[in-house]
Amino acid sequence: MKFEKKDIKRLVVVILASLIMAVNIRTFVRAGDLFPGGATGLTLLIQRGFGKYLGIALPYSLINILANAGPVYIGFRYIGKKFTLFSLLMIVLSGLFVDWLPAVTITYDTLLISIFGGMINGFAISMCLSVNATSGGTDFIAIYLSQKRGMDSFNIILGLNALILTAAGLMFGWDKALYSIIFQYTSTQVLHLLYRSYQQQTLFIVTNEPDKICHVIYNVCRHGATVMDAHGSYHSENRPVVYSVISGADEKKVIAAIRNADPSAFINSIHTSEIRGNFYLQPKD
Repeated sequence: MKFEKKDIKRLVVVILASLIMAVNIRTFVRAGDLFPGGATGLTLLIQRGFGKYLGIALPYSLINILANAGPVYIGFRYIGKKFTLFSLLMIVLSGLFVDWLPAVTITYDTLLISIFGGMINGFAISMCLSVNATSGGTDFIAIYLSQKRGMDSFNIILGLNALILTAAGLMFGWDKALYSIIFQYTSTQVLHLLYRSYQQQTLFIVTNEPDKICHVIYNVCRHGATVMDAHGSYHSENRPVVYSVISGADEKKVIAAIRNADPSAFINSIHTSEIRGNFYLQPKD
């Protein structure tokens, strides 16, 4: 495992993301008694359960590390050592910050807490993902299932979060569980807006340089392409069309490279909701 200069940026971003997530937990999540999804929600559920029913105050960091032990093992074994190491740093630092930072209440309005807390949570997670790290928990499972098993992990993660929210509703009241759904939904929407690596775009490129365009796409993002013969109705002439599905995160880079290779190319980029078959995902380091 070799460290490079870019890893300094990753380190700084992970530290900032862990601080932002911890401040969000101490400021919004705790004030609204909410339960975020994944390992964070499970950690808070266990911590509050021990405090309410057994009178035992457990540190957040200890529970969070134990809750992430299994996912971290999956990361080291199957995903990538450096990726897992930075993710583990995020888990440890965010847990320690939650234990150390003072609690600050900005508002007691639970709806505002759910919305703005969810936005901050999604922003912190997207920061980690942007530098090839994760906040832990179900993110490890999602990446493992999508990259190594070719499985859609959405239903599995949704089921785990549903179990956490059901337990939270039974133990602490259904209003907190329902507001937590708003928190999770808002967080997911922000994450989808800011992080697009697991979204796909379909490109249709009308060009007189199909071979060059195919070569450009592969060089930028390692995705293949299909060249089709089409007939243009306006000039009544045959034109090649290059068809390719790429990651949403690569869209701007690929289109810029295509423009550079063929300034006269006509490019239609369409959001792809679902694909079946082999789709290249860059492995984690």
